[in-house]
Amino acid sequence: MLHYLLIMKAYLFPGQGAQFPGMGRDLYEGSKKARELFETANSILGFKITEIMFGDDADSLKQTKVTQPAIFLHSVIVARLMGESFSPSMVAGHSLGEFSALVAAGYLSFEDGLKLVSNRAVAMQKSCEEKPSTMAAVLGLENHIVEGICLDINETVVPANYNCPGQLVISGSIEGIEIACERLLEAGARRALKLPVGGAFHSPFMESARVELEQAIDNTSFSKGLCPIYQNVTAAPVTDPVKIKENLKKQLTSSVMWTQTMQRMINDGLSSICELGPGKVLQGLFKKVDRSIPVEIINL
Repeated sequence: MLHYLLIMKAYLFPGQGAQFPGMGRDLYEGSKKARELFETANSILGFKITEIMFGDDADSLKQTKVTQPAIFLHSVIVARLMGESFSPSMVAGHSLGEFSALVAAGYLSFEDGLKLVSNRAVAMQKSCEEKPSTMAAVLGLENHIVEGICLDINETVVPANYNCPGQLVISGSIEGIEIACERLLEAGARRALKLPVGGAFHSPFMESARVELEQAIDNTSFSKGLCPIYQNVTAAPVTDPVKIKENLKKQLTSSVMWTQTMQRMINDGLSSICELGPGKVLQGLFKKVDRSIPVEIINL
């Protein structure tokens, strides 16, 4: 009797923080297709992002308007270079990475995806400048305890990224985050550390950016994709382009449900993961949920 094993491969796309000086240079130098995509990106963005990506100035690369398109480009170009071997059963991206996933899986064109990412980065930077805000990483507490403490503070403080069990990032006002860190440590958190970021991403502080990006999303054409995308705001698989657009509009002011996304993918029959783009952060987070999941390495 023959037994057929259904292969359910998930491709994961990282978000801001995965950048590094020199990123993408090997792709540019090793592939004509990659060079063409990078040069198209330079033209769309109106500046030579390749010079910043391939250089050694880490500070320039940390600018939000550079970082987000840089990570997007690295991820999407790797997926394109895989050709027919890129055969996902499911995709997901962390925050910015959701846009990379949408392009790789065919829901968005390369050009439209890059324009949205650029719009997103500029809008987020503007929101950061409107009102001071920040983020903090909380380690070693259950989600409901962190959520309860956030609710009890008379400042705006919300869960921003559910990264993995025991690791949650919160966003809020400067004062609110300081109060939250004190209370979280008192409640038994192993660590509660303010992060070196420009603002409170995935929180109400991003409302003006959400409005700006919503208009750009409404004016962008989405198509049917290769497979379901597990979106940040729902942690559930979606294939309907209309629903994908609606979820994407909510992303900047909603929590990134990454822990829940990983758990749902596993429950849906995930058999292996492959991270496309700079770094190995997402596969590390998956290992904290289930160490037995095989990780595929891409050799281009």
